[in-house]
Amino acid sequence: MIENAILKNVEKLPESVKQSVLDYTEFLVNRYAADAAQTAKATPRGGLGIWQGQIWMSDDFDEPLEDLKDYM
Repeated sequence: MIENAILKNVEKLPESVKQSVLDYTEFLVNRYAADAAQTAKATPRGGLGIWQGQIWMSDDFDEPLEDLKDYM
């Protein structure tokens, strides 16, 4: 499919340009491999319960504030 189209176009190029194409494709392969390795090494973050036991919330958190009782 796309590989065939790429090969047909590369066959039309002079040798000096073919070397440049080869260098660029090797660069892309190495870059993709490095990106894939970084993605694989990424540690999962977040999730439910991540802060469990780390924070404290007052029992009357949902109660109206004293300052706002005049407006209610």
